[in-house]
Amino acid sequence: SSAKGNIAPLPSSNSMVSTRKSKPEWRYPAQQLESEPPQTAQPFQDPCLDWDIAVQQKALGFLALQDHHHSSWGSILGFLEPTEKLLKDHTVPLATIHGQKLAQTTSDLNFKENPTKSEVLSVMKNQSAVEKILSRAGQSCRGQGGSAGAAADIQRRRLGAEPGSVQQQQQRAAGVISASWRSWNHLARARNALREARHRHLENFYSRAKHLAANWNRIRTSRRTIIHIPSLGYSQHIREHIPDLSLQQNLQMGRLCDILDANVDVIYICPLALSEELVQYYHKLLGLQAAVRSGNPEDMADLQDRFKILTPEAINSFPEHHMCLATVLKYSPRTMQRLQALLQGRDAYLVGGVPHLDDLAVADELQVPILGSEPAVAQLYSTKSGSKRIFASAGVPTPPGERDIHSREQLLRALSQLILDNLEVQRWLFKVDDERGGNGTAFCDVISHLECYPWIQREWQGHGPEVWSESQARELALVKISQELPGLLAQHVQPVNEKRFPTWEKFLQTFLTQGGVIEAFPFSARVATLTVDLLIEPTGEVTLLSSGDQLHAEGPLRSSGTTIPQCSVDPEVLEVLCLKIGEACKSKGVLGYFSVDFVAFTHPQTREQQVWATDLDLCYSDQLALTQLLLYLTDGNLDCGLQGPLGSKESKSQQLQHEGTKPPAPSSPRCAVASSQLRHSSLSGTSYNLLLHTCKARGVGFDLQEKQGTVFVLYEDQKRHSLGMITIGEDLQGVLLTFARNLFIIHQEISAPNMQGETNFKMAIQDIEAILGVTAENKLGLEEEKPREADALKE
Repeated sequence: SSAKGNIAPLPSSNSMVSTRKSKPEWRYPAQQLESEPPQTAQPFQDPCLDWDIAVQQKALGFLALQDHHHSSWGSILGFLEPTEKLLKDHTVPLATIHGQKLAQTTSDLNFKENPTKSEVLSVMKNQSAVEKILSRAGQSCRGQGGSAGAAADIQRRRLGAEPGSVQQQQQRAAGVISASWRSWNHLARARNALREARHRHLENFYSRAKHLAANWNRIRTSRRTIIHIPSLGYSQHIREHIPDLSLQQNLQMGRLCDILDANVDVIYICPLALSEELVQYYHKLLGLQAAVRSGNPEDMADLQDRFKILTPEAINSFPEHHMCLATVLKYSPRTMQRLQALLQGRDAYLVGGVPHLDDLAVADELQVPILGSEPAVAQLYSTKSGSKRIFASAGVPTPPGERDIHSREQLLRALSQLILDNLEVQRWLFKVDDERGGNGTAFCDVISHLECYPWIQREWQGHGPEVWSESQARELALVKISQELPGLLAQHVQPVNEKRFPTWEKFLQTFLTQGGVIEAFPFSARVATLTVDLLIEPTGEVTLLSSGDQLHAEGPLRSSGTTIPQCSVDPEVLEVLCLKIGEACKSKGVLGYFSVDFVAFTHPQTREQQVWATDLDLCYSDQLALTQLLLYLTDGNLDCGLQGPLGSKESKSQQLQHEGTKPPAPSSPRCAVASSQLRHSSLSGTSYNLLLHTCKARGVGFDLQEKQGTVFVLYEDQKRHSLGMITIGEDLQGVLLTFARNLFIIHQEISAPNMQGETNFKMAIQDIEAILGVTAENKLGLEEEKPREADALKE
């Protein structure tokens, strides 16, 4: 089904073909302008068939195979039918049949009866994977009729293996079957109990959500407790591939800053055991509230009674299970008991992370509502395909593309059509539905490597747009593209996470298993990516909370930080788009915090700005947590979360939150550069106290009177290889320079000349240089540093 929605039109352009490279470095498509002579097309190759599609006799590859081997088609079909039964009986999820081998095998053997297992395996392209499944113990009992077959097999084995009378043998077989039946009954009862518990949790979730909505206007202005559980409730196969899952769940310490509202107490559930040193750091940081308002460091207050940091006792009990924080908390009875005691007689609600069923279980035991979506709703619309449905419903511009891709044939067919409909798009992105943070993304500069592209462009220009759409040349162009794509993609697609997906086939296997989308990358040399955070309140009101332009220290498809607020798009235009998306989300049952990603670029023909909605995350974002810290340190507010930077007027919701306290706003606007993704392996050799003292001596710190400077976000003090940093100032250029210089100073202080360590500091500095459009030597002032400092920067 089409996912185009309201797609912004792309202009025509001259032929632009880049130099061929098997593994090119990332460059914006508009920068690849060198032409290349056309190459000869690849000869015909038999298709590889996914077996379940092949036997349905409707896939393009199946029809092509039938046409190419029509003389031996009867033997091939006779081979495919028993092959289908074998694979179904053993519940093989994916088996790819090599068309040429299939034809050769059936021709050689001239089948008159069912093929053997070895003969079936001989035509499989993924032979080792299928063989492993077929040989797995008990696998045949999972398919059609497996239970009856298993019982009969047990009886046959028992009767043939043990001595005694036929009656005794039958009694023994009956005993074995009876014991198996009791085991299955026990398992069924456990499943039913779990199903009933989850149903009860869901009913109570909706019941408490109604109560929260009915009382929200009172609760939001009254004394209340917010329980923050920054849990990443992704599916199991996603969590297994998240390195340092506990650390990634602790990147949002900025949630503690909700105590900026004098009526709010915060309970933060921490996925890591924090040392006393680290706890004291946050006591001091949050104690700055009164000092920030007065500008006098002596006015620091002790706010320990306003917030609690609790670590579930089960954090180390399941080291190999990759459990999300909500699940760990569910299995931590002592922490749950303490939470119940802290919440006694108080208005409270829970704010999670990525929703999970165990969020509902925890909330039900604590008897508190959740300010968030039902997990099933969040999982449906947080996928890449799901976000496209939301954007289509909202009627906002999106990149040309296709969603819900689940087969190789569908991918090739959709991509061929997209290329032909959008000849100006050079780079196409492939995004796995369930992956996050760019890990499930790959890209390919198709036009640069498409040999038939010059011919297609000549034909398109010769026919003209109106005639072209109905011409036979267009149909021939579609065939040429389809023939070239398999080899082109295998050679030139580049996954963003090459460690996880070293080849296109590895990536494609995950892409087709989980599903995914194809999406155009803007045809422009300058592309801005920005994120907007929103809240759908229990009453249904959509509120804009924060915005930022993304930093990309590790490539344009991975966000590593943000500049707050965004300054790439007219705030009024962005607000209209965000509110449309917010209303569409609300109509689908979405509640609570979520964020939207956009790309903005200049239309290469009209020179007008285009803004596309590209991604949707139905959870509390790292950017929002950093924004909370920014507001806390400046005692300010963001005007509609967009127009900022830090304005002098409060929004309606913030006026309600601050009623009775009325804090003064800063005398001048502020902006910030913030990142939660800074990594340096040499940090582990330095204690946080020493690092902070060293930074202070080098002028890296925060000025309470001026309400500007740098503050660190510390996550854990065992490995100590990651940290967050936020730098605040009056103008964006100055803040970017300060942020980059801070990274250089830290790198210099913690690294030995012969041991530079593994870090993304250098890439972050280079990204800032690109934003500023200058080099480090003439803008960061590093030419005045000692030679060893310059050498450290070059590392």
